[in-house]
Amino acid sequence: MIKKIIIVGGGTAGWLSAGIIAADNARQGTGIQVQLVESPDIPTIGVGEGTWPTMRATLRRMGIPEVEFLTRCNASFKQGSKFVGWRNGTASDHYYHPFTFPYAYAECDIHAVWKKWFSHLHYGDATGLQGRACERQLAPKLLSTPDYAGVLNYGYHLDAGLFSELLKEHCTTKLGVKHFSDNVQQVVSGADGNIAHLKTERSGDIKGDFFIDCSGSRSLLLGQHFGIDWVDRSEHSINDRALAVQVPYEAENQEIASATVATAQSSGWTWDIGLSTRRGVGYVYSSGFISDDAAEAELRQYLNNSSGRDCSGLEVRQIKFTAGHRQKIWHKNCVAIGMAAGFIEPLEASALAMVELSANFVRDEWPFTTKSLAILEKRFNAIFSYRWDKIVEFLKLHYALSERRDSGYWREVTNLSSSPESLNGLLELWRYRSPYFRDLLQSEEVFPSASYQYVLYGMGFECEGDLPERVSANLEAGRRKIDEGLSAWPRMESSLPTNRTLLNLIEQQHPRK
Repeated sequence: MIKKIIIVGGGTAGWLSAGIIAADNARQGTGIQVQLVESPDIPTIGVGEGTWPTMRATLRRMGIPEVEFLTRCNASFKQGSKFVGWRNGTASDHYYHPFTFPYAYAECDIHAVWKKWFSHLHYGDATGLQGRACERQLAPKLLSTPDYAGVLNYGYHLDAGLFSELLKEHCTTKLGVKHFSDNVQQVVSGADGNIAHLKTERSGDIKGDFFIDCSGSRSLLLGQHFGIDWVDRSEHSINDRALAVQVPYEAENQEIASATVATAQSSGWTWDIGLSTRRGVGYVYSSGFISDDAAEAELRQYLNNSSGRDCSGLEVRQIKFTAGHRQKIWHKNCVAIGMAAGFIEPLEASALAMVELSANFVRDEWPFTTKSLAILEKRFNAIFSYRWDKIVEFLKLHYALSERRDSGYWREVTNLSSSPESLNGLLELWRYRSPYFRDLLQSEEVFPSASYQYVLYGMGFECEGDLPERVSANLEAGRRKIDEGLSAWPRMESSLPTNRTLLNLIEQQHPRK
């Protein structure tokens, strides 16, 4: 029986994996031992500052109160992403990919309803209220709403460094995770090829039954020890640099954006994330189309324009990456999670979601034995190979539909010959009908078909001509749902506080330590 799990690497990926796996053991006494080896000499990059709504269930299951998480991690509420300038770059060019499904999505063809009666509105504004709430910086819940519940669906924006520290403290004091602050000097396999133990600088040999590689892009176990090849996906995702900067608010009680704002730039895009104490801003770009100095100048121009003041004194750090993933993510008694497994780009914040999905798989398959490792390896690799393909496909969709041709970068990323074959096939299908759940194969998709609809129709994708109406489309039922939603908006707008107001009220009741 697999009893002892060793995680190599800390940061968000390592400690989140430890917490997900150890929480059930702490609650039920399953007998699993979770140990984490973290180098004191290697700084962690921090896997993003945005989460999906799945993080609420993860934190609740780990036993972390929501108010503690919010105050300790300078977190705020995220309700989706706002894309600015991606379609054509005009002043009115923006759309939302919210976290709430369109009205009656499983009951009717909501796209057909929108086209027939509500096309004068943005698709997202007609089929839900979350985009409207984000435009007004509203929170997704009330002060009286219980932890992890909401009026609207939501995730979080957070400080990745503070989040890692909270997870480390919770895992070691509440969940029984043993922590080694040490450097791994050698990875030793047994006669069967499985990893037997780690040789460390100060703690001696650390033995385990199963190992999780959270060592970041170094991939100490899967890449370096086992030699699993890297699959380069830059053919479909050409961005390879990111500049990141922390931006103070101009005023103490400045409103906080309720969505990640992704703004198209000459050779990539900028993210703009509002935490409770600052903004996190960055520029993702391709070094093949812009120099590092020119990218930084463009980022600083964005900062000056968005803050209304000179931001030349703010420190900018650069992160280099190559879009791709390991050929196999699970090999023998080792699985990679986080950047050790792969990374495409920050668009749509899939990094932490993939950490959750990977750690959940390990947790949910327990109890398993050394004899079942080969079976689990095959299943995991099939599932996650599909998921990496779908991430590449969905992120490419944002670029492929753009009408922008104002730079070499945009001419390259909008060329459909650089799109995955699977995406081009779906775009051809969707010229004659809207996406629906049977277009995707897994019960737990990384991006559901509703997400494809938000991007397609936010970017102005059109079907071919007037298509015949189907009885199964339930158009009248969909029309009633949209009418009800539009009628409900004034009540929601007047009852929900702003993101800033709610966070201030929470902190008044639960002052940060």
